[in-house]
Amino acid sequence: MKPILKKLAGLLMLAVSCCAAAHAAPLTILVSIDGMRPDYLERGVTPNLNRLAAGGARAVAMRPSFPSITFPNHYTLVTGLRPDHHGVVDNNMDDAAIPGVRFSLDNPAAVTDRRWWDQAEPVWVTAELHGIRAGTMFWPGSEAAIHGVQPTVAPQFNGKLPAAARTERLLSWLGREDVEPLGFATLYLDDVDHAGHTYGPAAEQTTAAVALVDQAVGQMLDGLAKRKLDANIVIVSDHGMAPVSAERVVRMDRLLPEGSYRKVVQGPYAGMEAMPGREEQLAAALLKPQDHMQCWRKGELPARLAYGRNARVPAFICLAETGWMLTFSDKALGKGGAHGYDNAAPEMGAIFIAAGPAFKPGVVLPAFDNVDVYPLLMRLLKLAPLPSDGDITPLLPALAP
Repeated sequence: MKPILKKLAGLLMLAVSCCAAAHAAPLTILVSIDGMRPDYLERGVTPNLNRLAAGGARAVAMRPSFPSITFPNHYTLVTGLRPDHHGVVDNNMDDAAIPGVRFSLDNPAAVTDRRWWDQAEPVWVTAELHGIRAGTMFWPGSEAAIHGVQPTVAPQFNGKLPAAARTERLLSWLGREDVEPLGFATLYLDDVDHAGHTYGPAAEQTTAAVALVDQAVGQMLDGLAKRKLDANIVIVSDHGMAPVSAERVVRMDRLLPEGSYRKVVQGPYAGMEAMPGREEQLAAALLKPQDHMQCWRKGELPARLAYGRNARVPAFICLAETGWMLTFSDKALGKGGAHGYDNAAPEMGAIFIAAGPAFKPGVVLPAFDNVDVYPLLMRLLKLAPLPSDGDITPLLPALAP
């Protein structure tokens, strides 16, 4: 190479290096404690979470998006879009554009198929496209090559992997000298959700699960300190939990004309498609006043729910009164706890805790919508957020100057 070309190449490399250094931001770790209600922090078993909250910011509550269930809200948290806008409208979905395939949590082929996720761009995709390495210790969507991009590190979900092992795996990616450091990481813990479903939100077993995940958070904090890593940590949940029982059940199959519908989802809300030629008959049965539930055609749900416009939403949606369940057989009677209710219901409230160099200590925020987490994450990564339903304004009081 000629000397002048070598000099130009060197200047170019220096410019790139300077730009990268100017852009560098502390590691951001997003932790989800599935099914964690804000009042669980008052049970005396969360010293690590409470210590983080005292040293940073917390919200009185964070409102999930409707429907208040796992996959839609996890994708909302990392895209800033309501489920109607990002396309993951349920844990179980059909799509006429993807014939012969049903999306469900227990269908790995569907979960890893980018077509279900490509209506939005999550934080880790944008980060990778801007040269920020991401590692996802489980997060809905992270196993798919969304827009053709996956996180640098993205192990396949293993529900049997304990919280401590998940946390240790995350820590193993950090503070290494042999690889370029991560700029964004996620950790997903589901023990609280499992206990809440099985035993109910008030049960001792649920409190024990809360204590377990708090220990995992403590393990993460100790691991970061050992590696001398100063990270911005954002801890959220996707929804809360409400107690249910077999005495609070609406049997949909007994209300609807036989052969008039196809069940899509059931539980705190139900979704149905009309069979050919039976739409008006099904509508007549559903759209009249009902005990313990209200039903709508898609596109006619209350505007505040921001739900019903996406093609993947079933033709009819019924929403149960909080604590009631909508079922189509006696095999799905209520027990323990459930979520998916009106996202404004207090029982559906989620947690928000944030601590690290970007946050002021001792800040308590009023309740805000979970779409607002996305612009915060992008601010922490020093990236411009994509258009979304979120607004960072409610979180600005928590940010250090």
